[in-house]
Amino acid sequence: MFQEGLYMRDYKKLEVWRKAHMMTTFVYRDVVTQLPKHEMFALVSQMKRAAYSVPLNIVEGCGRATERDFARFLDHALGSVHEVEYCALLAFDLKFLDESIYIDLNKKINEVKAMLIAFIKTLRIS
Repeated sequence: MFQEGLYMRDYKKLEVWRKAHMMTTFVYRDVVTQLPKHEMFALVSQMKRAAYSVPLNIVEGCGRATERDFARFLDHALGSVHEVEYCALLAFDLKFLDESIYIDLNKKINEVKAMLIAFIKTLRIS
């Protein structure tokens, strides 16, 4: 899969990165735009940071020399996906998000979570 010491991973070729990027752009374009202005420096800011942290951690992990290090950054990405998930739940429960947007975001979140978990397991087995 990957030889130790080489830095040849291209994050743009990883399906999990593409899905995480799509989730992030969805958060920016369709989710936070629905949140009230008074949440700009609280929930909006946190949700954006958590969302872009997912693909950023995948990218940073791709630059690491070992699969163990790569898996550690994928763990960070997984934690950030969980943050996005909670931010979305909070926004929905506070009636800031339409149900259809909330459902769509949750589908994207669950897909990214499942892919990250599977990828992490694969890296830790090898």
